[in-house]
Amino acid sequence: MLARNKPENQLTGKLRGMDMVTKLDEELKEILINEGIVTPEQLVGAEEAQRKSGKSLAQILMDMKLINEVTLTSVLAKRKGLSFVDLEDYEVNASAVAIISEEVARRYLVFPIDFEGDRLVVAMANPDDIVAIDDLRIVTGYDIKPVVSTESDILSAINHYYRMGEALGREIEGIMEIEEEIPVEKIHEIAEEVPIVKLVNLVITRAIHDRASDIHIEPQEKDLRVRYRIDGVLHEVMRSPKRIQPALTSRFKIMAGMDIAECRKPQDGHCGLTVGGKAYDFRVATLPTVHGERVVLRILEKESILMDLNDLGFLPESLEKFKSSFTKPYGTILVTGPTGSGKSTTLYAVLNVLNIPEKNIVTIEDPVEYRLHGINQIQINPKAGLTFARGLRSILRSSPDIIMVGEIRDRETAQIAIEAALTGHLVLSTLHTNDAPGAITRLTEMGIPPFLVSSAVDCVQAQRLARRLCKGCKESYNPSTKALEEIGFPLEGDDILTLYRPKGCSKCNDTGYKGRIGIYEIMLMSETIKRLTVEKATAEEIKEVAIAQGMKTLRQDGFEKVRLGITSIEEIMRVIV
Repeated sequence: MLARNKPENQLTGKLRGMDMVTKLDEELKEILINEGIVTPEQLVGAEEAQRKSGKSLAQILMDMKLINEVTLTSVLAKRKGLSFVDLEDYEVNASAVAIISEEVARRYLVFPIDFEGDRLVVAMANPDDIVAIDDLRIVTGYDIKPVVSTESDILSAINHYYRMGEALGREIEGIMEIEEEIPVEKIHEIAEEVPIVKLVNLVITRAIHDRASDIHIEPQEKDLRVRYRIDGVLHEVMRSPKRIQPALTSRFKIMAGMDIAECRKPQDGHCGLTVGGKAYDFRVATLPTVHGERVVLRILEKESILMDLNDLGFLPESLEKFKSSFTKPYGTILVTGPTGSGKSTTLYAVLNVLNIPEKNIVTIEDPVEYRLHGINQIQINPKAGLTFARGLRSILRSSPDIIMVGEIRDRETAQIAIEAALTGHLVLSTLHTNDAPGAITRLTEMGIPPFLVSSAVDCVQAQRLARRLCKGCKESYNPSTKALEEIGFPLEGDDILTLYRPKGCSKCNDTGYKGRIGIYEIMLMSETIKRLTVEKATAEEIKEVAIAQGMKTLRQDGFEKVRLGITSIEEIMRVIV
């Protein structure tokens, strides 16, 4: 039984409450005057209004618009030596929320937000409620660290976080009456019903809240699996009954404008939604499997297209080199790397820098991942005859200044892009190669004459994405010199090197990593490298010269970020061969 439920004399409780209000009002007056938030004259007027209305001084001050709830709560927290937390900006730990039930949270007007060592951090509107803190300690088994938040923020957080988990379960139960075999003519009707719509919205909302980049809806033999890709790694978040699979899949296909009657062929689609006041684009793809259609949604936050190059993880020296290439009026800049290495994000960041009214910028992409204001973007459509090569020819007839080609896939596209750079255009594009020097040999292997490659290409950048160490739990250690020498880690002097490695905590779901950072290799086309290109030198020969001229390799750039404590040696070795 909770201590809160123990019998208490009603008169004693009432007197205790009156004493607390009087004490609070006296403290509040002192704080507000000392902090310069209200003047003595304003306070006299508020006290007069208090005597007439019988309301608390705090309520009178808020009614008079002299203070707001946030200001009131934060100054009281400061006076008591407690931390004030704005729940709208705080990244709540879902594991902490699960410790306290919604009933208990509402009863005491509290909200669990995080862990701090062996203590549960709980936001409270009244941190002086010792009875509530004692009860929470008994219920949870944790020592409680109270922090202060506004009553409205706590209620809002309770409504949002507790309702989401329960809603998923309710919506799944609500559609369990669906038949095992659904006739084709009924699929569209069922996919538009409220329970299915709510379930899809909840899956998407939770993915965005968890910072997922992809949602994977995967039919299994006996059930349906939902996974989110977070920081490049897949995490299973839900399993649902097999019978809801057709309706769930059809709902995603309807949203993306696909043909729900076609289940034997892969399809691609696109849709836009606003979640939590932010606009998101979703690139949707379906793939037939032996257990049914697999659906993958790529989540693209529209605001992320305003990404600044300084936020991508470039070292200062590398960023200066890269900027020197795309500030030229013409030439070719190639960004290379495997799928999912952030190539498009880098090119969009460059376009944000170059996007001025005086420039005519045209892109041709497959697909158009983000809509860029002020830029003409073309989606290729092979069925309609619009390929990269044909679209690129048309672009050149529209007097462009800057052209972005989503990917150079064949000789024809490469030839037109190179010729465009030689005729006074700045061309940005991507290639799939392992490193920067490999892009030069790849173009010549496609059939582009080496002298054209050496003349047109100004810069090649290779990149990867590595996970960032979680700031809340990363731990320092001193690796042995022998271990560092074996992997080629650069050593400086005889000092003991301090690096960081993942540990795992509730904030990062015990992975030790949170967020990602770019690893870059930037090769500028010097006269020596141009000569080697014409001579058809190998990628290794070009790489040796580039390193001698100051190019940091992917591994060197990654090791530098390890030295700075941004990521770990294990992560660099995982993403870079």
